[in-house]
Amino acid sequence: MIIGSGINALVAAAELSREGRDVLVCERNSRAGGAIRTESDFPAPGYTTDVFSCWHPLFVGGPAHPGLRDELQRRGVVYRNTDLPAGVALADGTTAVLSTDTEATATGLDDLHPGDGDAWRGMLEQFGQRADLAFAALGTELWSVDGMKLGARAARRLGALGTLEFAQSALEPARAWLRRTFAGEGARALLSPWIGHNGLGPEDAGSALINKVIALALAQGGCPVPEGGGIRLVEALSGIVRDAGGEVRTGADVSRVLVEDGRARGVLLCDGERIGAREGVLASVTPQALYFDLLADEPTVPGSVRAAADRYRYGRGDMQVHLAMSEPPRWRHDHERLSRTAVVHATPGLDGVSAAVSEADRNLLPSSPTIVCGQPAALDPTRVPAGGGALWIQLQETPFRPTGDAAGDIDVGDGQWTPELADRYADRVLNRLSQHIDNLDSALVDRAVISPADLQRANCNLVNGDPYAGSCRLDQFLLWRPMARAPGHRTSVAGLWHIGASTHPGPGLAGASGHLVAQDIIGGTGVRSRLRRWLPG
Repeated sequence: MIIGSGINALVAAAELSREGRDVLVCERNSRAGGAIRTESDFPAPGYTTDVFSCWHPLFVGGPAHPGLRDELQRRGVVYRNTDLPAGVALADGTTAVLSTDTEATATGLDDLHPGDGDAWRGMLEQFGQRADLAFAALGTELWSVDGMKLGARAARRLGALGTLEFAQSALEPARAWLRRTFAGEGARALLSPWIGHNGLGPEDAGSALINKVIALALAQGGCPVPEGGGIRLVEALSGIVRDAGGEVRTGADVSRVLVEDGRARGVLLCDGERIGAREGVLASVTPQALYFDLLADEPTVPGSVRAAADRYRYGRGDMQVHLAMSEPPRWRHDHERLSRTAVVHATPGLDGVSAAVSEADRNLLPSSPTIVCGQPAALDPTRVPAGGGALWIQLQETPFRPTGDAAGDIDVGDGQWTPELADRYADRVLNRLSQHIDNLDSALVDRAVISPADLQRANCNLVNGDPYAGSCRLDQFLLWRPMARAPGHRTSVAGLWHIGASTHPGPGLAGASGHLVAQDIIGGTGVRSRLRRWLPG
């Protein structure tokens, strides 16, 4: 039994189905996919739009993809990519682009500030030598025998002092690392906005590690999107389940996990149907939903765990703005490169990212937010009519309940995200973006604005419009995700696993938590499995 149908749930369902398990996925909404949602004729006829998540570098480069790749390809999943995954446009006309060609990136950074090219090469070389440890930490059940083996491997390779140094660097804020490594603002502006794609800011502990991980992943793997939208991946994973005899059932809202003698035995649907589970239940939900709804009044759950779940925090909200355009965006500066770039950040730079994060954390509408400009049609032209263009805009520094406007121009009223408030804030964003894109107004066909409140209504895991299902600040990340009292994916209820973005290794479309739990179940016999039960989580 799998509750929810996001990427982690579907990866687990597909892997378990291929191993002969009898799988049932229950999704409360009318369609599967969770935060992967593709709409046709949106925001205008002839346009195909990934409404929430869009980019799949973490899945293509993650632990689940290698084992599923051939089957997904047979089912029509085709990934489109570019050699220019990331770029930045600054207010003064400065631009920078991150290429999968190391020398091209280095040359561009040197043109902006001599020496930054060597700094880029050095970062890729130095961090690349230890990157396997960082990526392994994000793809391993840390509270397990495998986690202990990873720690031992790191200690053997790096030595005691080297391990201590690596741990210290993993805790460093991105601002300190960026300022120490790159002398020019162009390189700092190119890299710093990517911290927001994990819900962090440049001053947060551990943000330098996330910055390096994302930068290396982009430099090595680009920023792929599935042709035709994320729905293709959802359909393929669901097809693997169904063809193996399993079921992906939509409109099936689970109200309780049924527990007998301390073990999960099935679920109760809101319509009263009881469904038994012979082997176990996987719940792709938030900690509060798990411990206060699905396990309400369950005596085997310690009070300390419920208290910890109650303290689980959510991060900043997110806003999406989707533009249908009659022609591709015309970038005012460096159009030849930026027009081919998957994701361009329009930002004042490192200090601007910090300022927008600080304002949003204080529940203010940022005066100059970081504008994430995704250009999926530059990679996948099938998403727009012939000759058309599109922009997938994300605003990751958006408070769920704004108490004011940092610029002093917008009346936020009582802080509720009304359509009028969302449109006014979107107007500010597009006015700023028009400084970088010449035809933003003249080529606009239609637009759709999705507020943090809309996100929460669309997906109950996106509490407060947080697209990452929980703050990824250090006390809720790695060893401590989702909670120090209940880390990892096993719960105090035998046969019940917790998966999803709220669990390790966190958000993104890697499907890693579903993969880890599926492999735990598949290999769930013998000494290794028994040893796991001695560890937290």
